[in-house]
Amino acid sequence: MDKRQKDLLKEIVESYIKNVKPVGSSSLCEKFNCSSATIRNEMAVLEKMGLLEKTHLSSGRIPSEKGYRYYVENLMVPKELTGDDVLKLQTIFQNNSLEVSDAISKCVEIISEITNYTSVVLGKSSKDNLLRQINIIEVDDNHIVALVCTSKGIVENKQFKIPNNISIKEIVKTSEIINKMLVGTPIDEVNMRLEYEIKPEIAKIISQYETIYNIFYDTFNDFTKNNIVFSGKSNILKQPEYSSNIEEVKRIIDKLDDENLVTKIEDNQEKGINIYIGNETEFDSNVTIIKTHYHVNGEEGTIAVVGPKRMEYDKVVGLLDYITKQIEGDK
Repeated sequence: MDKRQKDLLKEIVESYIKNVKPVGSSSLCEKFNCSSATIRNEMAVLEKMGLLEKTHLSSGRIPSEKGYRYYVENLMVPKELTGDDVLKLQTIFQNNSLEVSDAISKCVEIISEITNYTSVVLGKSSKDNLLRQINIIEVDDNHIVALVCTSKGIVENKQFKIPNNISIKEIVKTSEIINKMLVGTPIDEVNMRLEYEIKPEIAKIISQYETIYNIFYDTFNDFTKNNIVFSGKSNILKQPEYSSNIEEVKRIIDKLDDENLVTKIEDNQEKGINIYIGNETEFDSNVTIIKTHYHVNGEEGTIAVVGPKRMEYDKVVGLLDYITKQIEGDK
């Protein structure tokens, strides 16, 4: 493409993102100081290259998936955050009382507020986060709290109701065995060792060992499974391309409610900010997903923004780039 064709494609993409209307040649003549016929010829070339599509509703063009891809790789410039947006996020990052996971969850809320898209964080504990200790706290005769501490200072607690045939003393005894045998184990390996090393040990001394084993398995499982936090799920209703199609909205929201499908958003994560458009997403052919990975203080995960293919790519990329640098301390 020559410079004019690149500029023309950039203008059409950004105009369609902003106005959600196919772009006609007449609206571009003044900006490019060309006749309508010249613009039409250039648009025809871009269409032949697969970068633009013609809709059935008008003679105007809209970007194709290939056009969006060319735009984000060659033409887009990440947008700087406004002062208001920076202030909202700095309020979170400067709050030293917040745990990393809480700060990231609040960032996700800000992302949805700023972009009007759906945002999600899929967080989990990293491999260098080791078990430091597990304690059992008796709440009353029928309830306990299992409290897990890690080498990174992360604390997880889970409350359980104890069956009548289970002794709290036996649960405490099991926790002592775990502390003796598993302290220093990476959190994501604890359940495997629990199955093959701890379970046989407690089976020798505790009659209801399966029930007690399950209590500890469920406790550690909260660390290893993805912690999914959504914000702005209903923002899809605000997007013009979906608002008039109830079945399409329902279909996408159903997918957002499918935890197994949402978890796949984290797959194929490369360094930096990754953009998946339409059929590239493996989530839904009518959306774009922009995501970034974070790793800090023993926690890691993915922050993703889900929206229409007509997404404000420059705004979302600039926002995720700023947030990632703040989270990982690259200021």
